[in-house]
Amino acid sequence: MLLAGTMLSGTAAFAQGQPTPVPAPASGTTVPAPAATAPVAPAVAPAPVRTIRTLRVEGSQRIEPETVLSYTKLRTGTPYTAETLDQAIKDLLASDLLADVSIEGVETGDIVVRVRENPIINRVVLEGNKRLKDDKITKEIKLAPRQIFTRTAVRADVARIIELYRRQGRFAASVEPKMVMLDQNRVDVIFEVTEGAKSKVRQINIIGNEVFDDDALRGEMYTKQSRPWRLFSSATSYDQDRLSADQQKLRQFYLTNGYADFRVISAVAELTPDKEDFIITYVVEEGERYKFGDVTVESAIRDFDGAALAKTLPMKKDDWYNAKQVEDSVDQLSEYAGLFGYAFTDVRPEFQPDRETHIMGISFFLAEANRTYVERIDITGNTQTQDRVIRREFRVAEGDAFNAFLIKRSQDRINSLGYFQEKFEIERKEGSAPDRIVLAANVEEKSTGELTLSAGFSSLERFIIQASIRQRNFRGKGQDLQASVNYSTYSKSIELGFTEPYLFDQNIALGGTLFRRDFNSFNFIGSDRNTTYSQVSTGGQIVASVPLTEFWTMSGRYQLSQDNVGLDEATFFTGGQCDPTKAGRYLCEAIGDRLTSLIGANLIFDNLNNRIRPSRGQRLVTSLDFAGLGGDVRYARVRGDFDKYWNLGGFVLSAGIEGGYIHSLEKKRGEGIDPVRIVDRFYLGEPQFRGFDIRGVGPRVQRLSYSGSVAGGDQTLITARDQVIDDPLGGRAYYLGKIELEPPLGSGIAELGLRPSIFIQAGALFGVTRPLPTIAFQQATNADGSARVNADGSPALLPLTTLSKTTDGLQIYNNQFTDSTGSTSFRQTTCSIGYSTTAGGTCAGGETNTIATVTTPPFLERFLGDSPRPRLSIGIGVNWNSPFGPLRIDLAKALLSQPGDDKKLITFNVGTQF
Repeated sequence: MLLAGTMLSGTAAFAQGQPTPVPAPASGTTVPAPAATAPVAPAVAPAPVRTIRTLRVEGSQRIEPETVLSYTKLRTGTPYTAETLDQAIKDLLASDLLADVSIEGVETGDIVVRVRENPIINRVVLEGNKRLKDDKITKEIKLAPRQIFTRTAVRADVARIIELYRRQGRFAASVEPKMVMLDQNRVDVIFEVTEGAKSKVRQINIIGNEVFDDDALRGEMYTKQSRPWRLFSSATSYDQDRLSADQQKLRQFYLTNGYADFRVISAVAELTPDKEDFIITYVVEEGERYKFGDVTVESAIRDFDGAALAKTLPMKKDDWYNAKQVEDSVDQLSEYAGLFGYAFTDVRPEFQPDRETHIMGISFFLAEANRTYVERIDITGNTQTQDRVIRREFRVAEGDAFNAFLIKRSQDRINSLGYFQEKFEIERKEGSAPDRIVLAANVEEKSTGELTLSAGFSSLERFIIQASIRQRNFRGKGQDLQASVNYSTYSKSIELGFTEPYLFDQNIALGGTLFRRDFNSFNFIGSDRNTTYSQVSTGGQIVASVPLTEFWTMSGRYQLSQDNVGLDEATFFTGGQCDPTKAGRYLCEAIGDRLTSLIGANLIFDNLNNRIRPSRGQRLVTSLDFAGLGGDVRYARVRGDFDKYWNLGGFVLSAGIEGGYIHSLEKKRGEGIDPVRIVDRFYLGEPQFRGFDIRGVGPRVQRLSYSGSVAGGDQTLITARDQVIDDPLGGRAYYLGKIELEPPLGSGIAELGLRPSIFIQAGALFGVTRPLPTIAFQQATNADGSARVNADGSPALLPLTTLSKTTDGLQIYNNQFTDSTGSTSFRQTTCSIGYSTTAGGTCAGGETNTIATVTTPPFLERFLGDSPRPRLSIGIGVNWNSPFGPLRIDLAKALLSQPGDDKKLITFNVGTQF
């Protein structure tokens, strides 16, 4: 079989006199396809009329002879002429069933119609197509296996393929059709595609503009000129639809700047000779700039004060004309009418331009309308979610008066459920009468079940293993059921929770949580992370909430938890007791078991348009907690959190501030000991305060060691940050504010789940009792009793030596003995003379022992960071719903800080938060 082919072109034979039959091509031979042109009979003298004596068809294989003759007017016994036979050939070729037709027996009347059938397509092959895959092309073309091959279909498919490439901006694409003849009158059709480069917009020319320069106008267009820095931009490709949209953008730009007579005279896109680029030329007429004249409102609706409504509109007399303000005014008046139950109010602006003074007067006319009532609410598209789950979010019921504000609020509440695709809108349809309206909620459900089995890495917790299952719409009833297990080197937790948002079909939410959390606090020495204290919490919580109004909600909760705070005895204990020289007084006073019985209440205001990803509205949460209804801990804690969002033309601006204070209700626990325990205080840092490390803001105790020796006189304090033990203490009060801006994204980036932002934050943590310093040194003295100093003038310090005792307070001695090898060794005992294997046991032997002591190298403790002065950071971040879990990356620079604060430039977190 030959793989090469020829162009589908050629000529078709037709009958003339005594034609010669055309032989069929051999199998496997590549031949040109016959041409599409019909034969034209030569100009000859009229032939005598003859009668068809016999009529038969030769050469047909798949097609019955009767079918062939049915396309002609030839019949036995009927007269015929040269013109009659010529028309028969034309009719047969027009049927697209035959590749060639000839007629014999013209002189005798024994007519033989000799035909060659069009081949059957064996397969259709696409070659050279890379940008468009086979499945994208084959569903658009008509030729397919087992169909009859026709020239018309080939030409149509070539045009269709070229059109597909032009839609992708590839105007240089070409298609060469070929065919390979096979046996049994079959054929392979091959489309050889040359895709060519994507046609770019080389230049955008604008003619007729005088007020605004070319660059300003190009900046308003969707289409951009091809430049090296726009290498990955799709806006540089030529698109016919985008050309029309750009004309509208130009018109909108001029109309919003007062040029009411602006028009685009022509827009021409010319393809360069090499078919690689386009040059677009706009011819515009700017016209004169207008100002607003008198702006009035006339209403045919009773009780609507037109003069009062006109004062609420954004445009004022003598302001520059702005078409966008006119559109906003129409929407504003429609929404205003909707608040009073007029769903289908027709608001028509009437323009009165003065061409000489360039003043644009506008009258808004509110046509007469009927007060509208909700006839019914139709809910469709919900296959899992029960109707009542959606209906209970509607702020209007069937039979209520229409209210545009309540409809918008219903839409926001349904979006906030998170059960359906974004941008859900309630459609308004005319009802069975002019004063009736149908509200249609056509929802598109999305997955609400979450199953996570993942491993990741966090800058906070190092390696993480997480397993969780959650169903936010359990059984389609809107219930929230979740269970999770998290494990990392420094924290472990298990949690079970369930929430019923509408208890007994009443607007009361009830939920409960059981948990066990194991957390290890830590600090860094160099690159080594060292655990300080551990906290294990086991307990549960019950929460109930009830709405007070549409936007205000009251909730209450009760929590009971058992907390155990401990320190590693081998590291921080001496003689069975917590040693302040090793752990610090603030950690020694925190250890122990305690039971917390806490009751709390929240007052919440929320009018966000979407609780999952808000872009408009505000949320205020105030909470008050009281611990002391039984248990071992007594304190009162108050917190507040306020966030507000603005949608600024696609940009989402948010501002928030939060703060809290905790007050102990216990008696004073001792000098230098804060009345609020270390595990109950507030902490501030990563991730809520970006630019600072975890617990990197606020009061802390730093322990600095010394290098060198007293004897050498070169003893110096080590101040390198990675060599300082740094323990955060938390605070009793804090505040934190932020401003964040999310820019609008293209559809491609949005589909990837990326949400970048820029932000600025300020906050502080403070208000803890200054701990007593831990003394771990002795002042070195000279022979005359004076204090010894180092070469730099600082005091020379000796290690602190303390007696070594058992947990029962018995003095420990070092006993010298000779072991089995004859070497001298030491062992410890509580005997001052002799030796006993048990503490306080009978002493055997008469050797005198030496007192055992513990030597602690000298160090300096300093208390830092307890200041309400603001810390300030600025940075950029991005949220990404990645395939391996939610990822947050922030690059933040701390501009203001206090001594002791831990800064951090880059942070990231995958799958978990601390």
